[in-house]
Amino acid sequence: MASTRNQSRTSRRGSLPDPAGIRARLDGRSAVLIGMMGAGKSSVGRRLAARLGLPFVDADTEIEAAAGCSIPEIFALHGEEHFRDGERKVIARLLDGGPQVLATGGGAWMNETTRENVARVGVSIWLNADLDVLLRRVRRRDDRPLLSGDDIEAKLRHLVDLRYPTYSMADVTVHSRDVPHDVVVDEILIALDDCLPRDEADPGASGRSGGLSTERTST
Repeated sequence: MASTRNQSRTSRRGSLPDPAGIRARLDGRSAVLIGMMGAGKSSVGRRLAARLGLPFVDADTEIEAAAGCSIPEIFALHGEEHFRDGERKVIARLLDGGPQVLATGGGAWMNETTRENVARVGVSIWLNADLDVLLRRVRRRDDRPLLSGDDIEAKLRHLVDLRYPTYSMADVTVHSRDVPHDVVVDEILIALDDCLPRDEADPGASGRSGGLSTERTST
């Protein structure tokens, strides 16, 4: 699947698209949420799935089920490289079971094969959260292997600097912030409405591409 236009949506809340229409235009593809730990992928993803009438799947939960232990235990016992290899395999399997709303772990999108698999059968949605928002959220939990030890802020900042350029390759971008989750879901639906192909007979298709655009704008 060609990449769609990367767009940030924080407005147009007065005319929300019909979720059933968005689901139809997904045409069997999965909506795949990417972004940093603390961006809200699971919380927002569950609500998005309910709106679209699709199953919700959390990749981290599926990885733990496949491994028979928690992600911190996988890191401790086998290391990050082993975890990333398993993560790639599990996400590939999940994508073949779509359509669904799939929430991925923070590092999953950094794998080129995973990006290719998502492009083949999904639409990628980056929940782009500012560092201060992420920091407040991740401090509520102590089960993040990459943030263990001292100076969580420095570690998180390093991951943001490392990952955000690659996250920006997602099909669409929505700003994750401290608002009700349903506000972010509304903005995802608007972004999907803007980027998904339309039937040429659809009156709303005027001025839009009949296919998926390769053009991206910066966030």
